[in-house]
Amino acid sequence: MATQTHQQIAVLTMSTLAFTVCFAVWMMFAVIGIPIKEQLGLNETQFGLLAATPVLTGSLVRLPLGMLTDKYGGRSVFFALMLSTVLPLYLIGQAREFWQFLLLGLFVGLAGGAFSVGISYVARWFGKARQGLAMGIFGAGNAGAALTKFVAPSIVVAYGWTMVPTVYAAAMLVMALLFWFLTYSDPAHRVSATVTVGEQLRALKDPRVWRYCQYYSIVFGGYVALALWMTKYYVAEYGFDIRIAALFAAAFSLPGGVLRAFGGWLADRYGAHTVTWWVLWVSLVALFFLSYPRTDFVVHTVDGPRTFHIGLSAWVFTALLFVVGVAWAFGKASVFKYISDQYPHNIGVISGIVGLMGGLGGFILPILFGALVDLTGVRSSVFMLLFGIIWVSLMWMYWTEVRPMAAARERQRAAAGDVLE
Repeated sequence: MATQTHQQIAVLTMSTLAFTVCFAVWMMFAVIGIPIKEQLGLNETQFGLLAATPVLTGSLVRLPLGMLTDKYGGRSVFFALMLSTVLPLYLIGQAREFWQFLLLGLFVGLAGGAFSVGISYVARWFGKARQGLAMGIFGAGNAGAALTKFVAPSIVVAYGWTMVPTVYAAAMLVMALLFWFLTYSDPAHRVSATVTVGEQLRALKDPRVWRYCQYYSIVFGGYVALALWMTKYYVAEYGFDIRIAALFAAAFSLPGGVLRAFGGWLADRYGAHTVTWWVLWVSLVALFFLSYPRTDFVVHTVDGPRTFHIGLSAWVFTALLFVVGVAWAFGKASVFKYISDQYPHNIGVISGIVGLMGGLGGFILPILFGALVDLTGVRSSVFMLLFGIIWVSLMWMYWTEVRPMAAARERQRAAAGDVLE
């Protein structure tokens, strides 16, 4: 019999690796979508729809998968989920029409539902004091977005884009088998069989849940959207080839994934609210500079007209993008620290709700990115949109968390003064 510690390590390690593969699959169109766009002659909005289609199903299934995980355990649900994506992945390499890519993308997108399964599965193996770190380590599987940017471009250049889905299908099958044979189940982690669906969904009436959905729609939904969009952005804005563009884009995707574990530790140490508050402020400042488009303007001086250029070099742009990636890595962990603290017996359902809304952000935003670029012709408009969403999140947090907490402290000080008198 394996010890409790051994089981915890095995569950955390294999779940993180499985989620990394699932996330790499989920982000596959960020790379292969570029040659498909050229092959089919798609516009920016159509490319956004192509890249975001897997995110739609991966988001919509998060709530039901979270509920199934609470009922039947994470191990069996995770294994079945991975197996369900193998055939659709392989068939993408055979597709030739736009509608075929969209249809198969919907099925492949099921891989994105792995998050709500794995986060609940992992959290139940750890005590409250270590849940933030454990969930952060699991969430580092977001680095699968960066893995796709490292692996897929080389396959595209060497063998063509059609080889990528074939390789990913084989990887998913192998990972599913390893996961099944190297993880464990604990019946005590399941909710009572008498708990109804209505009781599980009662959390939808809690306004705190919707606030966490808003936070997660930007720190995760925004992360997914930019992970899908940035490779093409570098190609269009800076003229890089697909391999160099994917490498630069990984400067956002990689820290946005692997540093989630550190964000979980910070949330354990300093609290979910404090970490999330600073994440939003740092993001707001960085996105302000990323939003400014390349600009040339003429100033009439005493010596005649002079032309000035304002714009971010690729290196400065990437540095700011890196800052956003780090901040959102911390934010993804801190939002789920809220959940583990306040809903310890309902993690699967709450994580499914919040994950669903965050994933929908990842679906809607790339489409809006494409529409904004088609409408305005300004590529940095994608960051203007994200800046506005961050501002809404900050205001919501201020009025529902910061002000009530300040008022509570003031009442405590007043009460203490009355006692002293």
